Amino acid sequence: MIYDFDKIIVRRGTDSVKWNQQDYEDLIPLWVADMDFPAAQPIVDALAQRVQHAVYGYAKVPEPFYQAVINWFSRRHHFTIQQEWLLPVIGVVPALSALVKAFTEPGDKVLIQEPVYHCFFSSIERNQCEVVSNDLIYRDGQYGIDFEDFEYKASDPKVKLFILCSPHNPAGRVWTRAELERLGEICLRHQVLVISDEIHCDLVFDGHTHIPFGTISPELLAHSITCIAPSKTFNLAGLQVATIVVADPELKKKVQQAFLVNEIASISPFAIAGLTAAYDEGEEWLDQALAYIRANYLYLKGFMAEHLPALQVLPLEGTYLVWVDCAALGISSRKLGELLLTEGHVQVNVGAMYGKGSNDFIRLNIACSRSVLAAGLRRLKAVFSTLLQGGKL
Repeated sequence: MIYDFDKIIVRRGTDSVKWNQQDYEDLIPLWVADMDFPAAQPIVDALAQRVQHAVYGYAKVPEPFYQAVINWFSRRHHFTIQQEWLLPVIGVVPALSALVKAFTEPGDKVLIQEPVYHCFFSSIERNQCEVVSNDLIYRDGQYGIDFEDFEYKASDPKVKLFILCSPHNPAGRVWTRAELERLGEICLRHQVLVISDEIHCDLVFDGHTHIPFGTISPELLAHSITCIAPSKTFNLAGLQVATIVVADPELKKKVQQAFLVNEIASISPFAIAGLTAAYDEGEEWLDQALAYIRANYLYLKGFMAEHLPALQVLPLEGTYLVWVDCAALGISSRKLGELLLTEGHVQVNVGAMYGKGSNDFIRLNIACSRSVLAAGLRRLKAVFSTLLQGGKL
């Protein structure tokens, strides 16, 4: 089946978080990680069939659900997962919070790599733990890892966990096997448990390969917890479903208990139907979506090079979230976000929300129709061109 990603689905007035900015009826939202594309037809059909059943009681997760996850990760990522390793939950973020609570005590430290997905901070701080950052190195428009600093931070006995963002949000990096091996070796050496958030793992572009952390070695598989979900891949965030991979039996018992205590282990019949259809029958849609998103990225790159060459668009190896260096404008990201919203009626994610080293950046969601992206970029150009010319808004 050929999918039409140029087709615009009207989302305003549908209780969409992304489109719910009430102040501007002509708003163009290029922010939260939520696609504007209609879902793959097999997913729509599976959900419609479930609706027609007309009884929506508590659901028991069936065998096909687990098999769909296992087959997908074997086929797409060469990750051999056993069914007994899988724990369904209502989402990756609730799972992260429950995991931090389960494996730390108040006052412990959790290692992350800033700039990084903002919910990592809340998951750590709400559990009365301290955020410790191995800040990513930003050089020549690329991000890398400071391994010496990572080892120094990991060697602190109070550091109990490392939350890895792979692929990285917002930097768009897809970590190489060598990078992941080195991080893993350090964590093993200092007995730091790795929680690998791989929610964007399917959104990787040609020339790059997502390496599941659990495939690096048997030792790291046993010393890690992997968080996966169809929500970003197939735009199913509203179904609230994820799967947590825990291979070590003793570790799994503790994780399972944490999920029960935090009441996040009961998923809906619609989550079951949607995930199963996505992984079993959504591959054709995903391949076409990736090609369209890649073309959107190239369009954005060309537009910025022609109209706003002072701004630097970082390479997009994975995700559909483009990280743009706006240092040339000389204004904080929060001020830029405010100006774009009030003057251009364009909503973006401001860099400051992702932690240290990101105050010159904005994040743009390009998982939308080309016409919407083009309109948003024209508005962005109008606001930024005025700033670059020294004008006042």
